[in-house]
Amino acid sequence: MRKHVLLLGIAALLANTPATAQTDETLKTIADDYWAYRLDQYPELASSLGVADPLGKVTDASLEAEDNRVAKARMWLKQLNAIDVSALNEDDKTNYGILHRSLAEQIEANSFGQRAINFTNRGGWHQNFASMQNNLPFRTAQDYQTYNNRLKQYARVNDQSIAVSDQALAGGYVQPCVSMVGYETSISGLIKEDPQQSRFYEPFKRKRPDAIDAEAFEQLAMSASTTITTVINPALQKHLTWYNSKYAPNCAEQPGVSAQPGGDKYYDFRVRQMTTTQKSADEIHHIGASEVARIRAEMVSVAKEAGYNSREAFIEHLRTDPKYYAKTPEELMEKVARVTKIIDGKIPSVIGKPARLPYGIKKIPAETAEGTTTAYYNPGSPDVGIAGFYYVNTSKLDQRPFWEIPALSVHEAVPGHHQQIALQQELDMPDFRKNGAFFTAFVEGWGLYSERLGIEMGLYDTPAKDMGRLSYEMWRACRLVVDTGIHSKGWSKQRAIDFMTDNTALSEANIEAEVNRYISWPGQALAYKMGELKIRELRAKATETLGDKFDLREFHDVVLGQGAVPLDMLEDQVNRWIENKKEG
Repeated sequence: MRKHVLLLGIAALLANTPATAQTDETLKTIADDYWAYRLDQYPELASSLGVADPLGKVTDASLEAEDNRVAKARMWLKQLNAIDVSALNEDDKTNYGILHRSLAEQIEANSFGQRAINFTNRGGWHQNFASMQNNLPFRTAQDYQTYNNRLKQYARVNDQSIAVSDQALAGGYVQPCVSMVGYETSISGLIKEDPQQSRFYEPFKRKRPDAIDAEAFEQLAMSASTTITTVINPALQKHLTWYNSKYAPNCAEQPGVSAQPGGDKYYDFRVRQMTTTQKSADEIHHIGASEVARIRAEMVSVAKEAGYNSREAFIEHLRTDPKYYAKTPEELMEKVARVTKIIDGKIPSVIGKPARLPYGIKKIPAETAEGTTTAYYNPGSPDVGIAGFYYVNTSKLDQRPFWEIPALSVHEAVPGHHQQIALQQELDMPDFRKNGAFFTAFVEGWGLYSERLGIEMGLYDTPAKDMGRLSYEMWRACRLVVDTGIHSKGWSKQRAIDFMTDNTALSEANIEAEVNRYISWPGQALAYKMGELKIRELRAKATETLGDKFDLREFHDVVLGQGAVPLDMLEDQVNRWIENKKEG
């Protein structure tokens, strides 16, 4: 024992030599410079983190600005490459790896012509600008003035963004026709003749902060109304005219990105970026097919438990029985609210360290609801006192069954996205990781894994709800097949729809919206299942290796304890925990 202590002492002494300290400080300097630059380049993000910005700057959306950002990334990557990684401690090795990967991917992404594709069928710069308010503080007169200053700059943002899309058009990097049907309503729906009915005016409909007198608040509100009428609406109209007259008539005929110039290589990059693995599109396609077969067999068992002779008969019942569907948007929101509170009460059974920031529920904005997914999550900000929000789609109520709500809610709220992201925001780690590192395979992998945790939380207490869980898991497994099918194997949109209709219990509207999403956002959908499979693999390993020493809540705290990381880093992280537990 004395020899062991002596060796530990020597190791600690060596770890604090001037050379090591200098290496640590070099990494910290690069990381701090990188983060300061990001906040400068993305001022809306800075405001959401409590950084004052009286001028109300907005992000430069031009390709020239992105080229300048990439030039900075090259500089920092060169500096990182000069660091002796072996001299770093474990935490800094993780910091190094994440920063290195982020910079390298930023540089590589900018090398493809597809960098000029600046919107998907789910939205673009107009919807992002309209949603900006969700993450900004509104406590003081200056907060409102900063917001107003930003509104006044929308015409410039719009012009920059259209110019980028014009370059995309010229190069043949255009969204496919089949995925963009109805996209124009996401623009026209924002144009309101009465400025007080505009989404851009919503901050002025909230309760006036006590720190602002009524007259000053009224002047700020009038200024916003004027800007909406004279700047926002004309810019939106210009965008709408451009889209209808120039972009839509030149949309792409083929749904796969591989049909674009350099599309094959771009898709390979997206597969690596979104999954944080080195697996090929073909490998992922086969993994998806295997998962589809496994889940389909489980669905057959649940259908039999429900008293149906076939999986298809039970799914038809679930899709068509009116008792599973809300009659009003408010009824659907009330159902979601009840389920989320039931889940909240079960969180301590699966999570050792729940996030402190609360979350709420909101309806997805009407002008995007019909063309977008069933729900999504918007992170909050502990720094400025903004809760996270779980957004629910209340359009097409006959396509939003109650039996999906438990799986949907554990994914989007807790223990899924809200727990993971809100906890990351309060962890003791560098700011560039706390507020800027969101690896999709980890974030969405955890969300999908959380759906499975609903089994242990007792949420799927009827065959209908259990089929809802399996349908959602099947949905993500189908993504591996469909996304790679469309972008790597030449699948048509209809073939993708048919495959998902045959295998999932999703409604027709959801399947249509999802396939459109995969077409217009290559590779992103691969992250969910690949991330979930890795977390499940690591849990199985920990359970088998540790036996009685395995603690589920502790395992989850370890998985979440370093924030979002690439899957290879997650595996290293869990393996270190397993070894430490084994050694006692």
